[in-house]
Amino acid sequence: MADTNYTPIEPPPSYETAAQPINTNNPPKPLKPPLPLPLPRPMELPLIAALRNQKVILASASPRRKQLLAQIGLTNLTVIPSTVPEAFPKSLSPFEYVLQTATQKAMTVYRAQIDNHPDGDGDDEPPLALVIAADTVVVASSGQILEKPRSEADHIAMLRGLRDSGVHRVYTAVVVMAPLASARDPGYALESTVEETSVRFARDTSDETILAYVRTREGADKAGGYGIQGVGAILVERIEGSFDNVVGLPLRPTVGLMEKVLRDDEEMEDEFAEAEAEDTY
Repeated sequence: MADTNYTPIEPPPSYETAAQPINTNNPPKPLKPPLPLPLPRPMELPLIAALRNQKVILASASPRRKQLLAQIGLTNLTVIPSTVPEAFPKSLSPFEYVLQTATQKAMTVYRAQIDNHPDGDGDDEPPLALVIAADTVVVASSGQILEKPRSEADHIAMLRGLRDSGVHRVYTAVVVMAPLASARDPGYALESTVEETSVRFARDTSDETILAYVRTREGADKAGGYGIQGVGAILVERIEGSFDNVVGLPLRPTVGLMEKVLRDDEEMEDEFAEAEAEDTY
């Protein structure tokens, strides 16, 4: 039953006022632009709080991945991209290709850090806590792994192909490593995952729209040639799966991996302590 005592906060406009023509000799004043919304407070996850004074390396130069991690409060990142060429054969399945590439990135940066800075970078630098690496590929419906576009013509052809072929898939592999305090072989904990998202471009996207998007150059540095988090969203009709996976880093699985490698370290320490205690008897 409706509440007959309800009083609106502001009275609605009358129909008579709304129906009156606008006086062009005395037009209404333009509205002031709205104030920007305040930024939300950072998330206070126990995991992020525990890492606040630790060294966490992002083995990627992607500003999008760094921004996604900052959204959950992980802002004290050290960015060290892997410099090893990504030379795995495209004959691998997309799952294997992206996982091997991300694992190579993580291992390369981790080993360099351990070899060159085993106790941190200095008196004020904490020792390494985590290395986070990721790799994202776009796979056409034909199974072809798409690279970054090589030219404007290649970029246009790539986006036309994605539009005309229906659904394509985006795979992101995430690898997280942590040194083990127990120093048991191999000396580190490693966890990984591969996430898949299906993306459908709108079939009625015109060639003119594709050309206009290509000339923004937003997708020039992205595998598949578009950025769903930016202007490239105009090309997308729908997705099935994680949005941030298409951006380049699925946050929920990444946080899960971080928790798991740190828990692995604690469990290994407990097992090591138990083994030492048994040896003393």
